[in-house]
Parts: sequence; structure tokens; C-alpha cells
Amino acid sequence: MFVSSNPALTNEDTFRQFYGQRGELAGRANVATLSGVVNKTGLLVFLAVTAGAGGYKFVASFPSLLWISAITSFMICLGFFFLARRNPTYARIIGPAYAIVEGVFLGAFSGAIDRMLENMGYGIAGGVALPAFIITISILVAMLGMYKMKILRPTRRFVSIVSVATGGIMLIYLIGFVLSFFGVSLPFVGLNSAIAGGTAGLIGLGINLLILGVASMWLIIDFGMVEQRIAQSGPKAEEWYLAFALIVSLAWIYFEAVKLVFRLQFLLGRD
Repeated sequence: MFVSSNPALTNEDTFRQFYGQRGELAGRANVATLSGVVNKTGLLVFLAVTAGAGGYKFVASFPSLLWISAITSFMICLGFFFLARRNPTYARIIGPAYAIVEGVFLGAFSGAIDRMLENMGYGIAGGVALPAFIITISILVAMLGMYKMKILRPTRRFVSIVSVATGGIMLIYLIGFVLSFFGVSLPFVGLNSAIAGGTAGLIGLGINLLILGVASMWLIIDFGMVEQRIAQSGPKAEEWYLAFALIVSLAWIYFEAVKLVFRLQFLLGRD
């Protein structure tokens, strides 16, 4: 779930091999459009939200669902990365599959966080899912606005910086995931720092905001790829690939937003 399978990770030669040369489909009806990408992204979001509702409901009865969906979503995303390097057309199948599995995980994760807060005497109206969703949509709108106003653009340097930062974050999360099997939580990164409060809680909040910022930057890269492929009259099938990139970025943003809401609840105190 943490690895962005952004179209920028697939080079131009790969697109040409499976989708045709640039401009070959120009003038035809079967070309990628912005509305097509938006519609397919909307479908993937719908699948994720629907699956998330199921994950939220069943995690109380089946706690292992959280771990199973986390591992499965990670494997699907990692598998797609390697598949996309060879054939981007797989996004038509992988995209919906990822949206469902990731939706189950995010729903289960949100449910687990809500129950943790309730057990500790903290409560949030509507649960953590509502404010996390609002944060995600707000970031999407803000990033789109900055992209349209050309405040942020996916230049080569921009993509390199975001990619390096993402790689470092992935490594930290991987270490944290392995340590969790031994009952160890990474200082400041784990949610235990929020429970501890004080300086550790504030540092953890800062790290959470930093990671959320990096995740948000992937939307700028996504928007740039969408604009590029539409301008080059890419085939209709590319819409699935572009939509998948967007849903991966949005899923990561939502995940970090849930953790942010959790941390803020402890800092703001009990209701």
C-alpha cells in the first residue's frame, strides 16, 4: 500500500510497446480522455469505499483481517509494479483488484483505530474515517489547484526528490513492519508515540505531517502523467493505468490522514 505504482515509474518505451506510438490514435474516437480517467478513478474509489465499509464492519469479528488485507494489498501493489514494467495493460484487472483489497485494509484499519480510541476513553464524532476522508479530498483539491496554477510541476528534479523521499519512507515502514512481529514499535513513527504524548507525541505528529506531504506530492506527478498521455492521444486503455496511479496515491494519503487524526485526538485531549 505504500509503494506508489505511478505511471511515471514506467518509461515511454514501455508505453509505446503496448499502447502504440505517440499520435498513432490521433483523430480516432478510441483515445484517452480526461473524463475517461476521472470516471475510472471514480469507479476505483467507489470499489475501495464499498470494500472499506465491509472491512470496517468485520474487523471486530475477525481481527486477523487487518493483517491479511495489509499483506495482500502490499503484495498486489508490489506485483503490479513489476507487471507494469512489462505490460501496463494489466491495470484493467489489477486496478479494481487493488481498490477492493486496499479498501478492505483501510476500512479495517479505520475500524481498529476507532476501537482503540474508544477503549482509551477518546471519541471522535463519525469516527476517524470522516475527518480522514475530508483531509484526503481537501489535499486532492489543493494539489489540483496548485498544479493548474503551475505552482507545483512534475519536473525531473521534482520527481527525483519525491522518489528518493518515498524510498526512505518505504524503508522505515518496512523496518517497522518487521519489528512489529517482535512487539517493538519504532520511536516517533509508531502510534505509540502519540499515546506517550509530550515531546515524543509532537515529534511523531511532525513526522506524520512530513510523510503526508510526500504522499500528497505524488498527486502532482499523477496529474502530470495524465496531462501528458492525453496530450499525446494515448489509447483508451491507458485510462485504467492512470486511474490506478491516482487511487494508489489517494489510498496512501488517506492512510496517513487516519494516523494524523489519531495523533491530533491525543494532543487535543478528551472530548
